[in-house]
Amino acid sequence: MTRQAVAADHRAAADRARTIDPSAEVAVAARRRSGRLARLGGVALLVCLVAAWEVGVDLAGTPVWIVPAPSDVAMALRDGLGGLAEAAVVTLGEAVAGLVLGTATGLSMAIAITFFRHLEQAVLSVALLAKSTPIIAVAPILTIWLGFGHGPKVVVTALLTFFPMLVNALEGFRSVDPAIEDWFASVDADAVTVFRHARWPSSWPFLFTALKVSAPLAMIGAVVAEWMGASGGLGRSMWLAYTNLRMPDLFAAVVVLTGLSALTYHLVTVAERAALASRRA
Repeated sequence: MTRQAVAADHRAAADRARTIDPSAEVAVAARRRSGRLARLGGVALLVCLVAAWEVGVDLAGTPVWIVPAPSDVAMALRDGLGGLAEAAVVTLGEAVAGLVLGTATGLSMAIAITFFRHLEQAVLSVALLAKSTPIIAVAPILTIWLGFGHGPKVVVTALLTFFPMLVNALEGFRSVDPAIEDWFASVDADAVTVFRHARWPSSWPFLFTALKVSAPLAMIGAVVAEWMGASGGLGRSMWLAYTNLRMPDLFAAVVVLTGLSALTYHLVTVAERAALASRRA
């Protein structure tokens, strides 16, 4: 039976289910309303927090060089939008490059362990050592070795992001249903065939979970490395604002960084839904 025929059967079954049980559509509509209400509640909470921040700073008379009001941050965003946009492009490029490198490294390690089990202890020990080393201590060393260009930022970001992919990929490769493993064993399938048709498909949810963790971490890693020395990027903008006590500019850069982190997480979530939906089709 072709994929088109299978998809047609699934659609027909769904239509019959809706005909037999109309309450399913009511449940779906209720879930959608609940999702919209949750989003509106989140926006309302954020607005309340910002308003409380504004009022609190005004009533306390806090100097702007200690805690700026949201209105001051908004003006800094407006006045420095061009420079912040250029810095964001630099940081985003470094973060994406580091995320790709870290993801590829972690995934490669997990695949190697899957095929060669005797490597697991050694690989995980080295990976845990790298993960446990404070990035704030590694970044200056990498800057001395690799200079003030993009190289140290990419490496720092990769060091932050490879471990979630390694752990989740291993878990995903081992999450195959035992009955499926027994069937492949009964037909004498080799390890490559089992990996291709069982382990790899079963790992998709785990891989996307790792990416949802790693994507925001990539932005943080790039900014931390830029603090150690850079000619551009959001980290550089934050450092300059900090050293000159321009707190509205510092907060404005943080707002941009937060937005980029949220955007990368959202893009990974959208990609996950599309990939899993295409696999089910």
